[in-house]
Amino acid sequence: MSQRHSCVTFRHVIGKAAVKGRCYHGLQITRSVQDNQFCAVNPRYIAVVTECTGGGAFIVISIHHTGRVSPLHPCVCGHSARVLDVKWDPFNDQRIASCSEDCTVKVWQIPPDGLKENLLLPSKDLIAHKCRVSIIEWHPTAKDLLISSAYDYKVLVWRLDTAGVVVEMPVCEINTHSDLVVCLSISADGSVFATVSKDKKIRVIEPRTGRVLQEFGHSSHKACKIVFLWNLNMMLTTGNSSWNKRQFALWDLEDLSEPLIEEDLDGGSGVIFPFYDPDTHMLYLAGKGDGNIRYYEVSAVKPYIHFLAEYHSPFPQRGMGVMPKRGLNFSVCEVFRFYRLLAVRDLLEPVSFYVPRKQSGCFHEDIYPLTAANEAAMSAQEWLMGHNKGPVLMSLRPAARPLEPCTTETLSSLQTNTLTNQDTECPSDIIMDLHDWTEDDTQSLDWSSAHTRSDLNWTKAVFYLPAGPEREVRLKHLSSNDCVRHI
Repeated sequence: MSQRHSCVTFRHVIGKAAVKGRCYHGLQITRSVQDNQFCAVNPRYIAVVTECTGGGAFIVISIHHTGRVSPLHPCVCGHSARVLDVKWDPFNDQRIASCSEDCTVKVWQIPPDGLKENLLLPSKDLIAHKCRVSIIEWHPTAKDLLISSAYDYKVLVWRLDTAGVVVEMPVCEINTHSDLVVCLSISADGSVFATVSKDKKIRVIEPRTGRVLQEFGHSSHKACKIVFLWNLNMMLTTGNSSWNKRQFALWDLEDLSEPLIEEDLDGGSGVIFPFYDPDTHMLYLAGKGDGNIRYYEVSAVKPYIHFLAEYHSPFPQRGMGVMPKRGLNFSVCEVFRFYRLLAVRDLLEPVSFYVPRKQSGCFHEDIYPLTAANEAAMSAQEWLMGHNKGPVLMSLRPAARPLEPCTTETLSSLQTNTLTNQDTECPSDIIMDLHDWTEDDTQSLDWSSAHTRSDLNWTKAVFYLPAGPEREVRLKHLSSNDCVRHI
C-alpha cells in the first residue's frame, strides 16, 4: 500500500508447500460444486466447510492444530442445509459468518479457547433471502456490516450491531440484477462494489442506494470472478474467452468500455480465483481443480501485467484460504500464504511465497509497507450516513528503539515534499493506539521454531489515511521512516 516496487524485487519469489507435519489431515472437505473458496483463515483460526449429513457444518480449528484432525472434533453445525461459504470478520478474529442453502446467513462467535463442543446457536441469524445464499463479504473498513447475495438475484447489506439475534430487515437492498450473481468484490474503502452475474455483465454499484454506476459486457470475455486493484485504479476479471480458453482481463475503472489487456491462460475448465496483494502489487491466479498458482506483478503503465513464476503441485485444489498479512512470517520474508484444500487427500496444505534475501531473521521494510490492520475505520452508522474511509493501516516493524510521535507541521509537508532519507515525524492526530489488538498466533514461539525465526517484538501502530493520490504520497513517507507510536 505504498510506493511502486520494481519488478526486480519480486521476480525471484518462490512458492513452497509446508512439510507434512505442518499440514492439517483428516478433514472431511465439502463436495459442493459451488465456485467458492470453502476456507477462511486468520492468525488464530482456520475454518473449513465440511461434508455432513442432515444439515450443514464447518469446522474451526486453531492455527496450531497441525497434523491429523479428529473426526469427532466439534463443528459449527447450526445450518439446516449445506454450507456454501465462510468468512472471518476482518476486525474480530473470533467472529465468523456463514451462508447456506437453507436461505440464511448466520454469524457465530467462537470462544476464546476454541470449540470444545458443537456450536449450534448463532449470535446473529439473517433471514431475508428467499433462496440459497451463495456469497458473503464483510465490509472492509466499517464495523458490523455484512453483504450477502443469493439465488433470488438480490444483494443485501446487513447491520449487525442491532439488538436481538434474528434480523429480518437489511439496511440496503439491491435489486438491479436480472440473473444470478456469481462474484462480488468490494472496493478498499467500501464506497462501491462490483458484481459479475450469469447475464455476462459486470456492474459497479453504489451499495447505499443500489444505483448502478457502470454496467458493461464484452463479447470476447465472459467474466466469472472479479477483484479490485484499488491502489492502481484498476479492476481484474477472470473467465473464459469466446474460444473457451481461460483468461484474465484488466480494466481501467475510469473507462470500462474496453479492457486494457486480455491474456489467455490455458484450456482448463475450472474457475480461476484472483487474489491481489496491494502491499506488493502482486496478483495470484489459482484455478479450481488445478494444482498450480500463477503469480504476477501489476503496474500502472504498459504492459501492466508482468508474469513472475508459477507454483506447481500434482494435487488439485478444491478451494483455498488466504492468511492476512499480519499473520505472515516476516523473518523469512514471507509475502503471501495460501491454505489449499486438497479433497483427494482430505488435506489442508499451507503454501508460502517468499522473497529470497541474504539476510534472514530481520525485518525488510521494502517488502512490508504499512498494511491493513484489524481495526475498523468507522462504525456502521457512519458508513450509512455517507462517509467513506480507507482502511486503518498498521506497521509490523520490529521495535528496535523507542519511536516518538512527530510534529503536526509534518502532515502538510507530506503532501508536497518528495521522499527523503531523513527521519520524518508524523502528526500525532492521525495516529491511534490499537487498544483491542489480538496477538497473532503465528508469532508464537512454537510457530516460530517451525519456521526458523527468532522471537521478535513488534511495533503495532495504526494510521487513518484518505484514499487517492494523497494517500500514496503519505504512505511513501510513513513506510520509510519511524513515524509510528511505540506501544
